[in-house]
Amino acid sequence: MNKSIRVILVIIILPLLIGGCAIAQDKKNDNMKEYKHTNDLIHETSPYLLQHAHNPVNWHAWSKETLALAKKENKPIIISIGYSSCHWCHVMEHQSFENEEVAKIMNDNFICIKVDREEHPDVDQIYMNAVRLITGSGGWPLNCFALPDGRPFYGGTYFQKEQWVSVLKQLSGLYVNNYDKLLEHAKSIESGIISSETIQKQITNDGFSISDLDRILNSWTNHLDDENGGPDRAPKFPIPNNYKFLMRYAANDNNDIIDDHVKLTLDKMSNGGIYDQLGGGFARYSTDIMWKVPHFEKMLYDNAQLVSLYSEAYKNYGDENYKRIIEETLEYVKREMTNDEGLFYSALDADSDGEEGKYYVWTIAEIDSLLAGDAKIFKAYYQMNDIGLWGDDDYILMRVEDTEKLAKKFDLSIDELDSVIDNAKQKLIKVRDKRIKPGLDDKSLISWNAMMISAYCDAYTSLGNKEYMQSAIAAMNFIESKMYKVDGSLWHTYKNGEAKINAYLDDYALIIEANMKLYQIGAGDKYLIAAKAKADYVITKFYDNKSGMFFYTNSDDEILVTRKMEIYDNVIPASNSIFARDLFLLSHYYTESNYKELSLQMLNNVIDKFRTTGSSLSNWGLLLMDELQPKTEVVIVGANANKLLSELQKEYLPNVVWAVSDVANNDLELLQSRYVDGKTLIYVCVNNACQLPTDNVADALKIISENN
Repeated sequence: MNKSIRVILVIIILPLLIGGCAIAQDKKNDNMKEYKHTNDLIHETSPYLLQHAHNPVNWHAWSKETLALAKKENKPIIISIGYSSCHWCHVMEHQSFENEEVAKIMNDNFICIKVDREEHPDVDQIYMNAVRLITGSGGWPLNCFALPDGRPFYGGTYFQKEQWVSVLKQLSGLYVNNYDKLLEHAKSIESGIISSETIQKQITNDGFSISDLDRILNSWTNHLDDENGGPDRAPKFPIPNNYKFLMRYAANDNNDIIDDHVKLTLDKMSNGGIYDQLGGGFARYSTDIMWKVPHFEKMLYDNAQLVSLYSEAYKNYGDENYKRIIEETLEYVKREMTNDEGLFYSALDADSDGEEGKYYVWTIAEIDSLLAGDAKIFKAYYQMNDIGLWGDDDYILMRVEDTEKLAKKFDLSIDELDSVIDNAKQKLIKVRDKRIKPGLDDKSLISWNAMMISAYCDAYTSLGNKEYMQSAIAAMNFIESKMYKVDGSLWHTYKNGEAKINAYLDDYALIIEANMKLYQIGAGDKYLIAAKAKADYVITKFYDNKSGMFFYTNSDDEILVTRKMEIYDNVIPASNSIFARDLFLLSHYYTESNYKELSLQMLNNVIDKFRTTGSSLSNWGLLLMDELQPKTEVVIVGANANKLLSELQKEYLPNVVWAVSDVANNDLELLQSRYVDGKTLIYVCVNNACQLPTDNVADALKIISENN
């Protein structure tokens, strides 16, 4: 980077605030109001973009046309990125983007683009990478400055009004007077972005080993909170995939220390303030180490993954509290996050009536007035004391851990205590429903919907509630009818009858996973066929032969700076790790394809990173366990196949591949020559060696256990 330009930019680099939470109230009656300003965002469907449609800033949506306008007018670009539940995004909007003087500076000197990061994760990835290279950190709101061709030259996150104005004036002056130096800087950042996305294709080794698996925990276990569960730092994100890995690792290794940590974390999260104790569902993360004070927004992807996690945990541990969490969370999703067509919304805001968390917290006076004689029990049950206190007189409900001890204190049985609490919850929910509700982001993303479909499938196998299977099927059928294209590709987002934006790798990987989940719970062969078709499409359109990995964007899409690859798992696993696991599972059904070879090449490309970044590679760790553990295939064929399948799947069997059919004629290789008229038989095969079939679930479980 040019030294002089670095000095100038260092002067304007400002402290970063990683916001991440809440939106201003949804402008539900916009069509009934008159506004002084209206910009091009009025034509968009994203709630986040529509919230900025009446800013005095001349916002444009991200498009080829907007970039062409920047080139035509020879103006630098402001790319301002956020999402519907981002609190600091809307603080900055109120302070700067709603201010006419600030807007004039922006409009006169820049082409201003607003981006919903959930609609355009590809754009967000590029400019987030740029900001991290420039400042060493990142977050949202993300504000990046770029040349008219989109190459970034400066950026940051949240700016106070005065800071923002200073940055605008300095950068617009640099663009006019020192363009060559800005160009040099942009080229430097471009090189950094490209090099940061480089993945080296590793020569396939002779095989993987347990030592490879153990390396994942090398640095990870040194940063676990043995008192509160989760990581030993704040803020704390649930990251369900981490605990799926740790739970399976502990079960496979008989590791009581890891197992205890998993249970501790599950208990602390479900009893803490991060969980909505009245209405069900989890907030995005906890701001403290106790899982007490959340950023109160609720994201569909968190709740989907947590339902899956608690479903596996219920099978493994049999804890009735986990069953309660599954049921309450899915009831919340059904009540507040599902549209009339069975598709799922994206998020609920943290703020309501202008205050974060106001919808969810309670005062002592409110509880005493509403619950009368039961108030004392309720306050003790939900720790409305020094533990739950938040602010002057607001309390976050945190469920007491030892309910048996509490029941004895009030001379109640557990059933009587549960009855008191259930009645109290119903009273409070009725009151809470009359409060101003948090804003709803009502767009539907195919990736997050796919995770929710998988969650319903996992909950069905755990609890046997057929409504869960029906909800999963309804959502998938809608996606098939509205978000599948004729050529086999997908749309990324849907709202108000409109599907748009070409899908990304995570959309495909997660919809493939959801289709296979539906097949494996007995919903029908068509879902497995759909999974294969989508996988073949991804191989054609996303594969990078040079690295052996898959790009995040379709080869048909326009390239912005570079084509990114997602490798590291985060709050959502990396798209490459999800697809690698998809391919591995598909290889058991379609042995003639090269799915397994592709999958293990991808794993081999990241295996050397396990030692230092294990917690960011947990889904890759699950793939490694898929490969290392005995390959157990359970095939059920016959008229009662689905009934026996349901009974078997109530057990914690994470390494089993399921195949099922209730008809004689099935083209799937695993099902060939296994149908016997008048019988329903279970075949258990381990490492390509099959045992004699049985019609008894207990016998089948015994065979599975003996070979694992």
